[in-house]
Amino acid sequence: MYLFTSESVSEGHPDKVADQISDAILDDFLRQDPASHVACETFVSTGLAVVCGEVTSRDAYVDIQGVVRRTIRRIGYTKGEYHFDADSCAVISAVHEQSADIAMGVNRAAKEEQGAGDQGMMFGYACNETPELMPLPLTLAHMALIELARIRREEPSPMPYLRPDAKSQFTIEYNDDHTPRRIHTLVLSTQHDPEADQAHIRKDVETILIPRLKARLKPEIAALFGNDMILHVNPTGQFIIGGPHGDTGLTGRKIIVDTYGGRGAHGGGAFSGKDPSKVDRSAAYAARHIAKNLVAAGVADEILVQVSYAIGVARPVSLFVNTYGTAHVPFTDGEIATKVGELFDLRPAAIVERFGLTNPIYEPTAAYGHMGRDPYVKEIELIRDGKPVRRKIQFFGWELLDAVDACRAAFQL
Repeated sequence: MYLFTSESVSEGHPDKVADQISDAILDDFLRQDPASHVACETFVSTGLAVVCGEVTSRDAYVDIQGVVRRTIRRIGYTKGEYHFDADSCAVISAVHEQSADIAMGVNRAAKEEQGAGDQGMMFGYACNETPELMPLPLTLAHMALIELARIRREEPSPMPYLRPDAKSQFTIEYNDDHTPRRIHTLVLSTQHDPEADQAHIRKDVETILIPRLKARLKPEIAALFGNDMILHVNPTGQFIIGGPHGDTGLTGRKIIVDTYGGRGAHGGGAFSGKDPSKVDRSAAYAARHIAKNLVAAGVADEILVQVSYAIGVARPVSLFVNTYGTAHVPFTDGEIATKVGELFDLRPAAIVERFGLTNPIYEPTAAYGHMGRDPYVKEIELIRDGKPVRRKIQFFGWELLDAVDACRAAFQL
């Protein structure tokens, strides 16, 4: 028996506010010019949002102040008493053109030979603990906060004192064969109005939030909530001061929340605010797609995929697979990696093409995780040749199980 813990943060957490602003700005550039190169960082604090970064775009004009305020408003910071609200916060933009040295390495006459936007290593991970093929503690942490946000936005809300900032943390007790045994501890901290009583908040978590969360889970996962679960709600005693007023926020500081909750591995590169020429983002999505499809195909119960690049070079420097001894095929991990390299084209341009990564699909990724999300198609408005057009766009395409048959055939399953 052992314990493992993962956390998540809500869309109102200051770091996630920054991530969402950066990705909203990226989306607005891509909506007008799919060839835009964007590296956008956001800093938020009391009454202030600062946007910095590098952008190269042919025709796009983005009202950065308007995008910032729209994003803050959607998240829910709309009251002066929060000391950070959409209508009154200061917005400072310091965006300049992308480095010519980087552009020289990325741009190629033949699109398929587009070089990687940077060196580095990226990881993808999947396991069979949940229907999403994600680690259970992180999945629960995300789902609890998604449900809390739904409750906050309901009219009327059954928890009307809720404010946008929140954090969750699940500790799972595992059997020695690595199967989940029970939920050991749930920690939930949620920002609230001053008049809210802590005992009342705890009761609402027990009688409103947890039952609604369990109703969204498969019965075998819901059964892990037992009477012996330890529950901590706002363990400091109160959580009134929150959001960017309670703590500064910066793009890219929640990379473990964004990925696998500490399971598998992470190459260190953040995602939000980066266009797909940055392999920190696009190759991490591709590695997740590979790992998920391999697990879904039955190659192994748990898989970690690493891919690495050199700046300006299209083909990966290395490809690594670790099945943690859970493989169901008569191949070594090295042999599995060789087959993966034959099955999947990991050149940056091929990744972008496969998942439609030049579309404005990124703002929804910037809260509640980039991985383990439900893929969907949505019709949105784009600007092409100066005119609005409506097109159906794939979101979270790296979560599609569209390579399972190819994986089964390659591994004779």
